[in-house]
Amino acid sequence: MPNVHNALGQPIGPPVPAWTPPPVPPHMPLAGQYCALEPLDPDRHAHDLYAAISADREGRMWTYLPYGPFPTFAAYRAWLDQPCADPDALFYAIRIRATGRAAGVVCYIRITPQAGSLEVAHAALAPELQRTPAATEAQFLLMQHAFALGYRRYEWRCNALNAPSRAAAQRLGLSFEGVFRQALVVKGHNRDTAWYAAIDAEWPQLHAAFRRWLDPANFDATGNQIIRLATLTEPLLYRKG
Repeated sequence: MPNVHNALGQPIGPPVPAWTPPPVPPHMPLAGQYCALEPLDPDRHAHDLYAAISADREGRMWTYLPYGPFPTFAAYRAWLDQPCADPDALFYAIRIRATGRAAGVVCYIRITPQAGSLEVAHAALAPELQRTPAATEAQFLLMQHAFALGYRRYEWRCNALNAPSRAAAQRLGLSFEGVFRQALVVKGHNRDTAWYAAIDAEWPQLHAAFRRWLDPANFDATGNQIIRLATLTEPLLYRKG
């Protein structure tokens, strides 16, 4: 979007006509063909989730998260009770339709209607959910929900050393926006934070890319993808990194 100039000849941002802040996203179920997102309920989801994450015996899924791994169900259940009580974070359990089991968690945080921005965060996917259409569709459902409500910006932050997360962000069509050095201390270690985002002007093309990739016709008889999502989204990225 081109900048404009004020009466003093100074460049200012382009106008956003009739801007109305969107509502806080309703914490409601989101249904897809490969997964369902359900508002996280420890009483309903804890046992499924703990059984699923226990398959990660090395604890790799927790390396870059500020919590975990959890050696016992009681420890995991106690942790689940915390985010569910946080009114500023909307946590979802990801249920795989093919198995009927909940096998991952993801959430919205930093919801800022005045700016029309929010962030997707805390993606903790058990091994059976990783690198599956259900995992991709979960992200698609959250993006679709946000942009349909009128959000202008959908953010993703991660540890700058977390190469899989950085690749995932760009595969999903979120563009690289830079690195905040020494942004956090996590588990006693410095964390530089890499930023990615998609904006509303990019969403129609991203939506079409997701729809094309998620189409059952894009998978062969053994479930292998025919067209990679990254092939569809890479041309849409504002910047890579």
